[in-house]
Amino acid sequence: LDSERSALLRLKDSFILNHSASGDTLAYPKVSSWKLEGQVGGDCCSWDGIECDDNTGHVIGLDLSSSFLYGSINSNNSLFQLHHLRRLNLSYNNFNHSEIPSAIGNLTRLSRLDLSWSGFTGQIPYEVLQLSNLVILDLSGNPLELRNPSLKSLSERLLNLKHLDLHMVNVSSTIPQSLANLSALTYLSLAVCELHGTFPTSLANLTQLTYLSLAGNEFSPATLSWLAKLTKLTALNLGSTNSWQHIPIALLKDSNRAAPKGLVIMSANCAPELQCTNSILLRSIDCCELMGFLPFALTLEPSLALAWKAASGFSSCLFALLCSSAYREFISPAFNNSYGEFLSYFKNLTKLTYLILPENQFSERIPSWFGNLTGLTILDLGSNELWGSIPKSIFNLKNLKFLNLYGNYLSGTYKLESFLNLKKLKALQLSNNYFSLLSTTVINVTVPKFTLLTLRSCNLSKFPNFLSSQDKLEYLDLGDNKIHGFIPKWIWGLSAQTLQVLDLSENFLTGFDQTTVVPQWINLRELDLGSNKLQGSLPIPPASIYNYFISNNLLKGEISSIICNLTSIAVLDLSNNSFSGMLPPCLGNLSKSLSVLDLQNNNFSGPIPRACEKGSALRMIDLSQNQLNGRIPRSLVNCNMLGFLNLGNNQIEDTSPSWLGRLPELRILILRHNGFHGAIGEPKSNEFPKLRILDLSFNKLTGCLRSRHFQRWKAMKVVDIGKLRYLEADISFKAGERSWVLDFSYSMTMTKAGVETKYERIQDILVAIDLSSNKFDGCIPEDIQMLKALQFLNLSNNFLSGPIPSSLANLSNLQALDLSRNKLSGEIPQELVQLTFLGFFNVSHNQLTGPIPQGKQFGTFENNSFEGNLGLCGNPLSKKCYPEGLSPPPPSLSKKDDGEDSWLQFGWKAIMLGYGSGVVNGLVLGYLFNPMKHKLFVKYFGRKMQNRRRGRMN
Repeated sequence: LDSERSALLRLKDSFILNHSASGDTLAYPKVSSWKLEGQVGGDCCSWDGIECDDNTGHVIGLDLSSSFLYGSINSNNSLFQLHHLRRLNLSYNNFNHSEIPSAIGNLTRLSRLDLSWSGFTGQIPYEVLQLSNLVILDLSGNPLELRNPSLKSLSERLLNLKHLDLHMVNVSSTIPQSLANLSALTYLSLAVCELHGTFPTSLANLTQLTYLSLAGNEFSPATLSWLAKLTKLTALNLGSTNSWQHIPIALLKDSNRAAPKGLVIMSANCAPELQCTNSILLRSIDCCELMGFLPFALTLEPSLALAWKAASGFSSCLFALLCSSAYREFISPAFNNSYGEFLSYFKNLTKLTYLILPENQFSERIPSWFGNLTGLTILDLGSNELWGSIPKSIFNLKNLKFLNLYGNYLSGTYKLESFLNLKKLKALQLSNNYFSLLSTTVINVTVPKFTLLTLRSCNLSKFPNFLSSQDKLEYLDLGDNKIHGFIPKWIWGLSAQTLQVLDLSENFLTGFDQTTVVPQWINLRELDLGSNKLQGSLPIPPASIYNYFISNNLLKGEISSIICNLTSIAVLDLSNNSFSGMLPPCLGNLSKSLSVLDLQNNNFSGPIPRACEKGSALRMIDLSQNQLNGRIPRSLVNCNMLGFLNLGNNQIEDTSPSWLGRLPELRILILRHNGFHGAIGEPKSNEFPKLRILDLSFNKLTGCLRSRHFQRWKAMKVVDIGKLRYLEADISFKAGERSWVLDFSYSMTMTKAGVETKYERIQDILVAIDLSSNKFDGCIPEDIQMLKALQFLNLSNNFLSGPIPSSLANLSNLQALDLSRNKLSGEIPQELVQLTFLGFFNVSHNQLTGPIPQGKQFGTFENNSFEGNLGLCGNPLSKKCYPEGLSPPPPSLSKKDDGEDSWLQFGWKAIMLGYGSGVVNGLVLGYLFNPMKHKLFVKYFGRKMQNRRRGRMN
């Protein structure tokens, strides 16, 4: 039909084709075939991705998966005029952090909807729940939220669903009883959904399930007896759930159960104790497609065989272990502290081929009898607490293809040649231990061809020579070693056709062993040269690059406009160098691919170039600590996804940038130490809806602080008592056969309790306002009390007058209050004693009078908090308020429970997160188990590079 053909052509024109939007090797631009070919009535039913009804001619199917589509989508898109659609697949494209348009509700005939891995964000609209004919719904791989509507609402409305995949969607709730309403479900994935609580036993009603994944959630320990009723279940993933204390006996005994593809029961914190009274049997099984990271698997045959076996179409599949007869329940997942006893169950399994036990808190030496398991092809002991030396018997495992000892406490000194003597190795992961590797100049063995090699923190003093002959590497990490001098020129051609990630960060590299660096890599996605001593000008990475880190070096000179040829780049980090000159005007052209731009702490000068085009992907901009001048480019208003903007410590001269309040995602705005001047304009409705941190200190702003501003800052009114998270930019995309998710934590410097403090990571509960060292006058607005989540308030060094509002006592989470160096008068409100978290208080150099409040936190403040107020009296000042022998009148305040809001009394302790081995596990298992999805998580902090990149596999 003409109207549908026209709608499809307008749909095509609403996006651009960007090869970085669909990274998989089978992707191609399907819409390129959408042409009329000179015929006014051209048949759109012959176009790629289009399916039409044979009888009516209406478009009923649209499959644009992996089509290189890039751009934003909203309810005005012509897609939603295709009212006869029954099947819609937009997966593996990049819709630039758009929200799912509410107009999706117009497509009421849809039975299949797949928006997976397509760059959607925000709350899933209620209109999705109006699609009552849906049989398949896949929203996985997107940072979406399902809160209002909720999972409960979905399960009460979409009763025809057979396939539901919400992997990585933030649900943040318990599993509702109503989920049992979806009795037709055969496939259910709620992995990494921030679910909690216990499993409702009503899930036993989902008797048609063949696949169930609840991995990566934090459930309360509970029995899973209801699993025994899921007799058709062939794949179960409970990895990293902490959800069970024992596996139900009935599940293990059911001899009528079909042979499963694989049941994943590994926990990231523990695995079950296996109690066997008879001999351990081995049995191989056939296995079909295994989705996700499969660290361990339990086959539910009567013999309880845990096994991997090669299968057609896959590099490898399930193999090996089990107990026969005497079916005992698995005891406490803590092994009764008998880690060694658990490992001993593997001792005589000489035909075992895969032993995969990462992240299980094993605190033992590696048993020497591991060397007897000569059939092993995979040995994964990563991210445990293993200590002592590596037994020599490990080097007898001549069939090993993958060896992972990452992230333990292993010590000693070893020749790299010993590992290279394992000639079948494809992947070797030795990073983050306490041992040293010795690399000889001449290697006297035939060196294996690696796909993955991580030797981070292995005390290497030079580049291993054998690397120069490697031509199959996909991932190489030599970071955090002691390698000095030049980067050899052979590096730039290393595995030119295959290399995707190269990390040389945190060494002592000084330069490049050639005048001009010309990398030959055609598939490189990430290059990390950060935290070295590199000198000279900026080397330009290949055009395929997504993430480029070269921060914390000694590089200088201007940035060449050639950098703008990197049209797929997502992260550009040149911070903490000595670059100078003007920023290339073409930088703004990268805003549709660039998500993170960090140029802080250099010597850039001149104006800030036009920053954002419409459809910008920028989430973070940090240009602080340079010499930039002029005005803020008004094009920033196009950065609709911008969550972090730091232009502090420059020479910008501009009026108050209140227009930035139109940015819907902005959470952190830092403009300190510049020349902003004039009054803050009249606030608009819905101004700064998500702002949590505002720093305008050390500028020339004038006028009164308007109540209406504080009334509109919604995010500062809500106290978040949920799970601890950090403010960060996150991006997802596909590269080759692997899916990548990048997280970059925001960092900042801010005055806290009178001291400039560097926040390497910013908790999302932090709410702060710093308007100090300006020229504001008038009274402190009463409406500040509305900002219930506020923790730090600094209004010092202005011309504020009038009393201190007693309503500030309503800011029950306030930890620091600085009102010093103003013209405030009257008494300090006695009500402020109620601020039980107040650790810093300064009202010095004002015109205050009367008694200083006593008790609670006020007993901890010293003289300098009150000096410069001639009318103040009482402790801690030497001036008394009452003649000797007289007592003050009793306080009129009602007492408040000291325990109120005690959830926040953790203070500001540093929370150190562990670093898992998932980055490398994923690459290896992606190589070994071909169809399994790989996700690499990269963390950006403003400190040591080893703290910036972290990873895990789901």
